[in-house]
Amino acid sequence: MPALMNMPEVMANALEATLSSWLKKEGETVEVGDAIAEVETEKATVEIPAEHHGVVARLLVEEGASVEVGAPILVIRTSGETDEEVVTFLRDAGTQTPAAAPEDSVGANPVLVAEVPRQAERRFSSPLARRLARENHVDVAVIPGSGPGGRIVRRDVQQVIAGRADSSRDWTAQMVPVQPTAADPVQAKAQDVPTRVIAVPHTKMRRAISRRLTESKTTVPHFYLTADVRVDALLTLRKQVNESATRRITVNDLIVKAVGLALLDTPGANCTWSDEAQLQHTAADISVAIAVDGGLLTPVVRSVDSQTLSAVSAAIGDFVERAKAGKIRQEELTGGSFSVTNLGMFGTRQFSAILNPPQSAILAVGAAEPRAVVVDGSLAVATVMTCTLSADHRVIDGAVAAQWMQAFKARIENPLTILI
Repeated sequence: MPALMNMPEVMANALEATLSSWLKKEGETVEVGDAIAEVETEKATVEIPAEHHGVVARLLVEEGASVEVGAPILVIRTSGETDEEVVTFLRDAGTQTPAAAPEDSVGANPVLVAEVPRQAERRFSSPLARRLARENHVDVAVIPGSGPGGRIVRRDVQQVIAGRADSSRDWTAQMVPVQPTAADPVQAKAQDVPTRVIAVPHTKMRRAISRRLTESKTTVPHFYLTADVRVDALLTLRKQVNESATRRITVNDLIVKAVGLALLDTPGANCTWSDEAQLQHTAADISVAIAVDGGLLTPVVRSVDSQTLSAVSAAIGDFVERAKAGKIRQEELTGGSFSVTNLGMFGTRQFSAILNPPQSAILAVGAAEPRAVVVDGSLAVATVMTCTLSADHRVIDGAVAAQWMQAFKARIENPLTILI
């Protein structure tokens, strides 16, 4: 008989994901493990594999739709089964193919909850829809459901909430602003246009950043160390390397490599906390912060300590390109014990970063700029970069953090040790 495939839990504790694109079409044959669709999580794009062998009979979700974990997304049939058998299977399962919403649906004409007629029959709703309705004081019993079998899903509740907001905006737009007196022409000019506030809905990525960083800042005991690092020799070496390198090396590439080697020099800083034990990492797997539209991604460069500088640079460059295209995979965002975030290119001199759980350390890198320094008792000018280490005091003590910072500074100020 036909087999139903449901939306998998593509990341831990995820309640829903967006099906961004189908990689197989109806009528195509698939094997178990074939990539069948691309799914967007809060921070990454993940390919999901086919769970059955056969022919794609029905795609139950449109591209771009947000789907709850466990909801049906497609039907796979064997080569000998007919379309009529698939239709019967879907009817028995209470599932149907996507259909356009009727013109009088909540999505087409949002209304207040009180204006939706109450239905007498039992209404089924998803846990996420019930939670969203409870948080926004919406009665799910009066919401038309657009899910399989009339099930009330998240988007149904969101449409009712949006209807409230639209009604509120319509009422606000009709308000006449108070006219200022002619005695104050500056105030009169300022009040010609009423003040407006634009509500921008949170993206999945922004919600994830909010949740994770709030958790980090409130549950992890941060402490901070700051060091000024001279980078003149590093910049000179970079120039020499780029004269013959097949790939352009950036300052950030050198910093990430130096961070990995400093972890090799100071193994006690390459640890993370768990409730059962302190986890000692045997390789320098380092997350590199990449700014993207609407947020931040931190893919992990594996084994930085043992890779060549060119390999590290190539890995970071690949991550940057795919991050901006929304092609980072979920597994590339997990693991590691250390992060590097660099705002120097924006002219930021110094800042402190929040730890990226469950990692135990993050280095915030500021701009390299000319500063007055003392060399052998005399004033001189050097190019200096301020770096701030945020550390988890549960696993990294102050002395260990200071030793790591000392090792990092030594690598940067003697950059040949990064290449050897």
